[in-house]
Amino acid sequence: MSPRFDAIGLVVSDMAASVTFYRRLGFVFPEGSEGQPHAEAELPGGLRLLLDTESTVRSFHPKWRAPSGGNRASLALRCDTPEEVDTVYEELVVAGHPGELEPWDAFWGQRYAVLHDPDGNGVDLFAPLEP
Repeated sequence: MSPRFDAIGLVVSDMAASVTFYRRLGFVFPEGSEGQPHAEAELPGGLRLLLDTESTVRSFHPKWRAPSGGNRASLALRCDTPEEVDTVYEELVVAGHPGELEPWDAFWGQRYAVLHDPDGNGVDLFAPLEP
């Protein structure tokens, strides 16, 4: 018996903003998730993305505080084409989400970009460059 990887959990300040952001990226949250203290989206392969509001986390971990400084983790989302990286990045930046690294052709063979979700978590967009 050993632990197995099952979910990625994020603590969010604004559930509605976070659900809206991740839905735009293809995550399927149940209707009404925007107003809940906890929301889950099942990912391909059976993993889940879990969102919990700060107040939910504080309900069982009263000393929890939002991190300060830079983030050490990000979600990496594969796009179907290099053009999709540009399109998704542009749509989310126009919608008001901070872009950190505009799309570019990375030396490791990917179209690559970085933006932030409503809580400042990094979201990397990438697609293999066509030969």
